[in-house]
Amino acid sequence: MATPQHHASGQGPVPGNPYGAAGGYGQTPAPWNQGPVSGGYGAPAATSHMPRSCRACGGQSAEDFKVRSHVGILIMMKFEHLNGPFCRACGIAVVRQMTTRTLCLGWWGPLSLVIFNPFTLVWNLLAYRKFSKLPPSTPAPGRTHLDTGPAVLRRPQAYVTLIPIAWAVWIISQALTHSS
Repeated sequence: MATPQHHASGQGPVPGNPYGAAGGYGQTPAPWNQGPVSGGYGAPAATSHMPRSCRACGGQSAEDFKVRSHVGILIMMKFEHLNGPFCRACGIAVVRQMTTRTLCLGWWGPLSLVIFNPFTLVWNLLAYRKFSKLPPSTPAPGRTHLDTGPAVLRRPQAYVTLIPIAWAVWIISQALTHSS
């Protein structure tokens, strides 16, 4: 017969958790199971008013938003994402890195060219706008912001996108001239 399980605080049983607050088997509870924590990780929904901290640098004033990347490979596709929260500087750095990757590698399949890559670029534009509205923050002691690097259009890899766009324009122009 199972013994009653208790909250991480040691006060009463854990409702709905047959394995206990520690996850069972006598493990020490993880920090996110020990009640409200600063930064939002593992904090109960009732404490969602607490400030979030950036997952990269620990800075305050972070926004929880997903940044996406898409790779199109002929008939296969690969979707990638990073979940926040990110502060202003780290969020912009992640958006720039993943958008550049998408511009370089995302166009190389028919569905990627028409649907998924444009969707990913629009999503990342929304993420950029969300992160750029945040106030600047100071990283936690001993940590630094991610390197934002140059803007997306100042990165040579972003211009690889001209190849599939030129190809698509050529295909459309050929179709229009042959139909006339």
